[in-house]
Amino acid sequence: MASISVYRQSANSTLRENVADLHSRRRSYAASTTFAFKSSFLGKRPLFLHSARKTLARPGLGSADYSHSNPITASCHTFDVVIIGAGIIGLTIARQLLVGSDLSVAVVDKAVPCSGATGAGQGYIWMVHKTPGSDTWDLTMRSHKLWKMLAEHINDQGLNPLQVLGWKKTGSLLIGRTAEELVVLKERVKQLSEAGLRAEYLSSSDLLLEEPALLVSEDSGAAFLPDDCQLDAACTVAYIEKVNRHFASKGRYAEFYHDPVMCLLRSSSTGEVEGIQTSKNTLYGKKAIVVAAGCWSGSLMHDLLREEDIVLDVPVKPRKGHLLVLENFKSLKLNHGSMEMGYVSHQDLTLCSGLADHGKNLSISMTASTDIAGNLVLGSSRQFAGFNTEVDESIIDRIWARAAEFFPKLRNLSLTDFIKDRKVRVGLRPYMPDGKPVIGPVPGLSNLFLAAGHEGGGLSMALGTAEMVADMVLQNSLKVDSAPFSVQGRCC
Repeated sequence: MASISVYRQSANSTLRENVADLHSRRRSYAASTTFAFKSSFLGKRPLFLHSARKTLARPGLGSADYSHSNPITASCHTFDVVIIGAGIIGLTIARQLLVGSDLSVAVVDKAVPCSGATGAGQGYIWMVHKTPGSDTWDLTMRSHKLWKMLAEHINDQGLNPLQVLGWKKTGSLLIGRTAEELVVLKERVKQLSEAGLRAEYLSSSDLLLEEPALLVSEDSGAAFLPDDCQLDAACTVAYIEKVNRHFASKGRYAEFYHDPVMCLLRSSSTGEVEGIQTSKNTLYGKKAIVVAAGCWSGSLMHDLLREEDIVLDVPVKPRKGHLLVLENFKSLKLNHGSMEMGYVSHQDLTLCSGLADHGKNLSISMTASTDIAGNLVLGSSRQFAGFNTEVDESIIDRIWARAAEFFPKLRNLSLTDFIKDRKVRVGLRPYMPDGKPVIGPVPGLSNLFLAAGHEGGGLSMALGTAEMVADMVLQNSLKVDSAPFSVQGRCC
């Protein structure tokens, strides 16, 4: 639900593209496939889905247009669970409940799927910059395992995870360029190895062998995770939507898009939240209402509880980020995904020093990857600028200049030479001041749940978060301790 803008440069002007660009990508990734879900994670019983490549029809599931322009609606407006937010968190929670239980689910969004931080991101689910033993480590590792299980399952069905999810095992490099950073990297490799991941420390000579395009000096080195992977958000969202929409024919799933939530509905007898009022509909959730609205979750909860007797402050804030995408870029070949140490250190500095209170504090850290279409994706920026999603050309110039410090081939190229082949993604990450998402029931409103504040880790933590929320709703035992993410003590 977080806001996203996508821009393309032309020779004469800067044109804001409609988010339909992202959704045309989602539709184009719908491959001719059959999906079967058999495990407890992937479903309680076999589930088969079919779709035709390069068409919007879904043989065997009806001929409904497989796109956000024709959401799956329902005449009945009473469901077991209503989810507010159609980003990666909200959609995966819906999927987990649909394939793992007999509950009915509705997904509500003021816009459409993949129109928030999910669609604006780089798509990596790397572990190289994660810290073993941190509060988010177990959830990230659990989600990491679930993503791999899903990719392996798709492969076992004779399908290609690259086509279905945009899944690529790229490996990842966390690059240091000072003696102090190399000490930290060596310790990080040790910790990651002890945590069960295949991790290597690369000296300057080894680093040059792995990524010849990098500028490497005697003080260069990297932590290398050869098994790290990345996804394509458009592919992945299209896949999740396909799974969810299968349950519409069973009366268990519906979508309400372009339909902002206006208020909560509480029972006059019990005081529990029993539904929501949107701009167009009244929707009831018999078991749970889940708020997974990305960077809008804090302001949304404030508005929804304005007239209630519940004191709740969800400090999720929008953290603006720019990504530069160069289409069909042939001047630089990357073997792996790359990230500089500054990406991690700035995040840690922000969490420790409360820089979120310092207005538009801006940082630029080099990240570089190649997506499934062969486009070069460069990042990234972080700043607090409210809900503004306008492109700042000075930030794009700084991202390009920062990338050129690491990749010398870019130094002799002018960004203006690629004016016709570049896009800029601007998204708002859902930032929490303590660096942890908030996941769980709202005290005093046991059937109202929050799942927000993942910042740049939405994809990385999505499946683990979905599993956790579903288990909470179903009152199952949890696979990961939820205490670090509790609403109590952090928001009230």
